[in-house]
Amino acid sequence: MFAGATAEEEAERGASVAVLPVGSFEQHGGHLPLATDAIIAETISRRVAVDYGLFCLPPITMSCSHEHEGFAGTVSISAGTLITMIGDIRASLARSGVHKLVMVNGHGGNYVLSNIAQEANVNGPVLGLFPGSDDVDTARRAAGMATSAHEDMHGGEWETSILLHAHPEVVRPGYRDADFDASDRPYLHAVGMGGYTKSGIIGRPSLATADKGRLALDSLSSSFGALLRTLGLDVGRA
Repeated sequence: MFAGATAEEEAERGASVAVLPVGSFEQHGGHLPLATDAIIAETISRRVAVDYGLFCLPPITMSCSHEHEGFAGTVSISAGTLITMIGDIRASLARSGVHKLVMVNGHGGNYVLSNIAQEANVNGPVLGLFPGSDDVDTARRAAGMATSAHEDMHGGEWETSILLHAHPEVVRPGYRDADFDASDRPYLHAVGMGGYTKSGIIGRPSLATADKGRLALDSLSSSFGALLRTLGLDVGRA
């Protein structure tokens, strides 16, 4: 259905919208893998692609993770490189008749994706960015999560719950003892994550459960329909 689909299968599907997971390759403490954001972005993308009959692309696995530099394993690309990659992907999709794209972002530090979408949409909506902050807040409430997105920004209840549900094999047992609070971080852009956490975690992964992850994904899929309507598409669930 996704990266494993053939050209004939995609031609039969005839999707008018592609979904592009945008992840990162950065530290997530000792209990989650470096590829966490890419795995989560792909998990969300695959879910909405199935639910709405869309063309799911393989993920971009490295992005703008400069605030995580200094932690072992983190690899970043420049904002300019990410802009070029998105532009090239959109142009290639258009040549095959797919003119609308949704970027599913798994990494909060990819601020440039908002700029890409705003510029692309000046003549009408063609490029979506998901999930937005409202989508995440709604999903947190639906899942019964105890934390907010601000206090649980990295490697916490949200990310650990989604992975416990979708890919439990990648979650290390230490998540129950990995909580760390750094809700006050006014100079993150200047000092990076290392200025506020030595473990790399800011949040409460001890509160994570697979059931919360399942409910969060259900909510995100429901919210996704509103974005498709904003893009001018009357797409029901498959």
